[in-house]
Amino acid sequence: MKNNTVFKEGYCIRDQQATHFLTFTVCGWIDLFTRKAYRDILLESFQYCRNHKGLILYAYVVMSNHLHLIARAKEEKQLSDIIRDFKAHTHRQMIRIIESDEESRRHWMLHQLKYYASRHARNEQYQIWIQNSHPEELFTNEMALIKLNYIHENPVRAGYVANPQDYLYSSASNYINGKGLIEIDFLF
Repeated sequence: MKNNTVFKEGYCIRDQQATHFLTFTVCGWIDLFTRKAYRDILLESFQYCRNHKGLILYAYVVMSNHLHLIARAKEEKQLSDIIRDFKAHTHRQMIRIIESDEESRRHWMLHQLKYYASRHARNEQYQIWIQNSHPEELFTNEMALIKLNYIHENPVRAGYVANPQDYLYSSASNYINGKGLIEIDFLF
């Protein structure tokens, strides 16, 4: 019998094909996603993972220093593997931009990201993502709806927009207007 549990410190993904609410946070809460280039890397990576890695993406929001999503893996795929690959790919792409002349905050950011990497033995030179994604399995439709609303209301609570569907880097427009910046898989 195949063990379908992946243990991490704290929260863990017990059922790799179950629907989960996930949070990906930038180390030190650095406001990395205030720049379009980094947000676009996330959206392109979501699309790649949907098309090639088996990600079923139900909802997402990209805030200035973290993102939330509701997702699961297709049959025979492992959600933890998709998350690992997503974080590794986005890390490499974002570091490339941070190290370039495009990023005016590069010296400060690289210093910070180097500090966070030094605190974990298995890191390379820099660390962008906090290692745990705080997975919460959504056991019922009611739980999923609560998290869906939480995700879509996040930019409203932050004062970015008055209406969830007006925030570009969220799936709220997909649910309300039928179309957003990227394709998603609808929960209901």
